[in-house]
Amino acid sequence: MTPQPTSRSGHQFEISFATHRVVVTEVGAGLRSYSVDGRDVVDGYEASEISPSGRGQILAPWPNRLEGGAYDFGGRHHQLPLSEPEAHNAIHGLVRWAAWVVRAQRPDHVTLEHHLHPQPGYPFSLLLTVDYGLNGDGLTVRTTAENVGDDACPFGSGAHPYLRLGDTVDPLSLRVPAHTVVESDSRGLPKRSIDVHGTHYDFREARAIGDTILDHCFTDLDRDEDGMARVELRSPDGDEGICLWVDRSYPYLMLFTGDPLPDVARRALAVEPMTCPPNAFRTDTAVITLAAGQSVSATWGIRRLTRRGGSGLELVEERHA
Repeated sequence: MTPQPTSRSGHQFEISFATHRVVVTEVGAGLRSYSVDGRDVVDGYEASEISPSGRGQILAPWPNRLEGGAYDFGGRHHQLPLSEPEAHNAIHGLVRWAAWVVRAQRPDHVTLEHHLHPQPGYPFSLLLTVDYGLNGDGLTVRTTAENVGDDACPFGSGAHPYLRLGDTVDPLSLRVPAHTVVESDSRGLPKRSIDVHGTHYDFREARAIGDTILDHCFTDLDRDEDGMARVELRSPDGDEGICLWVDRSYPYLMLFTGDPLPDVARRALAVEPMTCPPNAFRTDTAVITLAAGQSVSATWGIRRLTRRGGSGLELVEERHA
């Protein structure tokens, strides 16, 4: 597989399986597009664009916001650049604008790698890899971080896909198997966790999104027998849908309807897997401490669903050997 000419998001790496097609970018190892049968599953962007509103980006070594960009670890105080200056936060890690290199590739799979070198605010050394794979079940994304430095380091990761089904999310049915929602302040930082029961954020049973504004972290996830938690977005008639699933490495999900962003404005729903919640480096909540030489992996994926023969929503593609 030969990379396409360089664009504003770097080389473009296309993988495919049956009618599934994915494009991954050199810049940030991001998911720029994913379609099945020629129909978009994620709200992506053009090769001529810089990724808008975090579309498809990999978030590491922390996801979401970090208050003041400051935290303590290992008896030392660290100060990161404020990448969200208007809110005085550091946001979404350090690798989403970095160049990644291809480590392995075949028609239905690509692995990209990035060595995050020590720097002010994060003086640690990580080898990061992201694997994108397609089969008849859909897309699987696996992120691995290895501490290749001499000192233990804090780590968290996430991803920022926007699910697309139609022109607006309002009439879509949403199911989120979460018992707890985290409310945030005006800076996007957590202020309290509440039980979803009796609130606008209770989507444990599928229901229409309507005019609900979502920019919330969900946790305490119910999981199926295979250990996966599944968010489902379905059309009003129930004939098609999208499922985003996460393994046990992701106990948090950020959902965002994009209301304040003109390029999103409720036309898609961001469902962001996260290994830790917003501001985790400050609160020390679910932060992974990687010892020297230690590695950790986390896996999520997307499936497109369709109704077949009145038997309910099933995968759009049959399994292939």
